[in-house]
Amino acid sequence: MHVERILASKGSDVTTVNNDETIGKAAEILFDNRIGAVLVRNEGGSVEGVLSERDIIRGMAQIGAHCMEALVSDLMTRNVVYCLPEDNIDTIMSVMTEHRIRHLPVMRDDQLLGIISIGDVVKFRIEEIESEAAAMRQYIATA
Repeated sequence: MHVERILASKGSDVTTVNNDETIGKAAEILFDNRIGAVLVRNEGGSVEGVLSERDIIRGMAQIGAHCMEALVSDLMTRNVVYCLPEDNIDTIMSVMTEHRIRHLPVMRDDQLLGIISIGDVVKFRIEEIESEAAAMRQYIATA
Protein backbone atom coordinates (compact mmCIF):
# COMPACT_ATOMS: atom_id res chain seq x y z
CA MET A 1 0.00 0.00 0.00
CA HIS A 2 1.16 3.50 -0.79
CA VAL A 3 0.69 6.90 0.82
CA GLU A 4 -1.50 8.10 -2.05
CA ARG A 5 -4.06 5.43 -1.11
CA ILE A 6 -4.20 6.75 2.45
CA LEU A 7 -4.70 10.30 1.18
CA ALA A 8 -7.40 9.13 -1.24
CA SER A 9 -9.31 7.69 1.70
CA LYS A 10 -8.74 10.34 4.38
CA GLY A 11 -8.57 13.40 2.15
CA SER A 12 -5.92 15.99 1.58
CA ASP A 13 -7.05 18.72 3.97
CA VAL A 14 -4.16 20.09 5.99
CA THR A 15 -4.43 22.42 8.94
CA THR A 16 -1.76 25.10 8.80
CA VAL A 17 -0.66 28.08 10.83
CA ASN A 18 1.43 31.10 9.92
CA ASN A 19 4.93 31.31 11.35
CA ASP A 20 4.14 34.64 13.08
CA GLU A 21 1.16 33.26 15.04
CA THR A 22 1.47 32.74 18.80
CA ILE A 23 1.91 29.34 20.36
CA GLY A 24 -1.29 29.97 22.32
CA LYS A 25 -3.26 30.41 19.09
CA ALA A 26 -1.59 27.34 17.55
CA ALA A 27 -2.51 25.30 20.64
CA GLU A 28 -6.14 26.39 20.20
CA ILE A 29 -6.03 25.25 16.57
CA LEU A 30 -4.62 21.86 17.61
CA PHE A 31 -7.31 21.48 20.27
CA ASP A 32 -10.21 22.65 18.10
CA ASN A 33 -9.22 20.33 15.25
CA ARG A 34 -8.32 17.40 17.52
CA ILE A 35 -4.92 16.99 15.87
CA GLY A 36 -1.35 16.64 17.12
CA ALA A 37 0.52 18.87 14.68
CA VAL A 38 0.10 21.71 12.22
CA LEU A 39 2.22 22.64 9.27
CA VAL A 40 3.78 26.08 9.47
CA ARG A 41 3.73 28.30 6.41
CA ASN A 42 5.66 31.48 5.74
CA GLU A 43 4.27 34.65 4.14
CA GLY A 44 4.68 33.13 0.67
CA GLY A 45 2.67 30.05 1.64
CA SER A 46 5.62 27.65 1.54
CA VAL A 47 5.95 24.98 4.22
CA GLU A 48 8.56 26.24 6.65
CA GLY A 49 8.15 23.85 9.55
CA VAL A 50 5.96 21.64 11.68
CA LEU A 51 4.61 22.52 15.11
CA SER A 52 3.60 19.53 17.19
CA GLU A 53 2.33 18.98 20.71
CA ARG A 54 5.84 17.85 21.58
CA ASP A 55 7.28 21.17 20.40
CA ILE A 56 4.86 23.04 22.65
CA ILE A 57 5.66 20.82 25.66
CA ARG A 58 9.38 21.34 25.03
CA GLY A 59 8.76 25.09 24.94
CA MET A 60 6.82 24.99 28.19
CA ALA A 61 9.63 23.06 29.86
CA GLN A 62 12.27 25.50 28.61
CA ILE A 63 10.43 28.82 28.77
CA GLY A 64 7.59 28.22 31.19
CA ALA A 65 4.08 29.65 30.97
CA HIS A 66 5.28 32.52 28.77
CA CYS A 67 5.73 29.93 26.06
CA MET A 68 2.13 30.61 25.00
CA GLU A 69 3.14 34.14 24.00
CA ALA A 70 6.11 32.97 21.90
CA LEU A 71 5.82 32.81 18.13
CA VAL A 72 5.30 29.56 16.27
CA SER A 73 8.58 30.21 14.43
CA ASP A 74 10.38 30.12 17.81
CA LEU A 75 9.34 26.54 18.64
CA MET A 76 8.55 24.81 15.36
CA THR A 77 10.66 22.03 13.95
CA ARG A 78 12.38 23.53 10.93
CA ASN A 79 13.84 20.44 9.28
CA VAL A 80 10.64 19.06 7.83
CA VAL A 81 10.76 15.36 7.05
CA TYR A 82 8.24 14.56 4.35
CA CYS A 83 7.19 11.70 2.13
CA LEU A 84 6.08 11.22 -1.44
CA PRO A 85 2.68 9.88 -2.54
CA GLU A 86 4.31 6.77 -4.02
CA ASP A 87 6.17 5.85 -0.81
CA ASN A 88 5.02 2.54 0.65
CA ILE A 89 3.76 2.05 4.19
CA ASP A 90 6.79 0.04 5.34
CA THR A 91 9.08 2.90 4.30
CA ILE A 92 6.88 5.45 6.07
CA MET A 93 6.85 3.42 9.28
CA SER A 94 10.66 3.24 9.18
CA VAL A 95 10.98 6.99 8.59
CA MET A 96 8.60 7.82 11.43
CA THR A 97 10.43 5.46 13.79
CA GLU A 98 13.90 6.64 12.78
CA HIS A 99 13.03 10.33 13.18
CA ARG A 100 10.70 9.80 16.16
CA ILE A 101 7.90 11.73 14.49
CA ARG A 102 4.18 11.12 14.26
CA HIS A 103 3.21 13.33 11.31
CA LEU A 104 4.55 13.43 7.77
CA PRO A 105 3.61 15.99 5.14
CA VAL A 106 3.08 14.47 1.71
CA MET A 107 4.78 16.61 -0.91
CA ARG A 108 5.83 16.58 -4.53
CA ASP A 109 7.91 19.31 -6.17
CA ASP A 110 7.49 21.61 -3.15
CA GLN A 111 3.71 21.28 -3.38
CA LEU A 112 1.85 20.13 -0.28
CA LEU A 113 -0.53 17.27 -1.13
CA GLY A 114 -1.63 16.28 2.38
CA ILE A 115 -0.38 14.98 5.69
CA ILE A 116 -0.45 11.54 7.27
CA SER A 117 -0.15 10.60 10.91
CA ILE A 118 1.09 7.45 12.58
CA GLY A 119 -2.56 6.72 13.36
CA ASP A 120 -3.40 6.80 9.65
CA VAL A 121 -0.51 4.47 8.88
CA VAL A 122 -1.42 1.98 11.62
CA LYS A 123 -5.11 2.01 10.61
CA PHE A 124 -4.34 1.27 6.98
CA ARG A 125 -1.69 -1.32 7.83
CA ILE A 126 -4.20 -3.18 10.02
CA GLU A 127 -6.78 -3.04 7.23
CA GLU A 128 -4.19 -4.42 4.82
CA ILE A 129 -3.33 -7.30 7.15
CA GLU A 130 -7.00 -8.09 7.76
CA SER A 131 -7.66 -8.10 4.01
CA GLU A 132 -4.73 -10.45 3.40
CA ALA A 133 -5.94 -12.78 6.17
CA ALA A 134 -9.47 -12.82 4.74
CA ALA A 135 -8.12 -13.63 1.27
CA MET A 136 -6.01 -16.46 2.72
CA ARG A 137 -9.02 -17.88 4.60
CA GLN A 138 -11.08 -17.71 1.42
CA TYR A 139 -8.34 -19.43 -0.55
CA ILE A 140 -8.02 -22.21 2.04
CA ALA A 141 -11.79 -22.67 2.21
CA THR A 142 -12.06 -23.11 -1.56
CA ALA A 143 -8.96 -25.32 -1.98
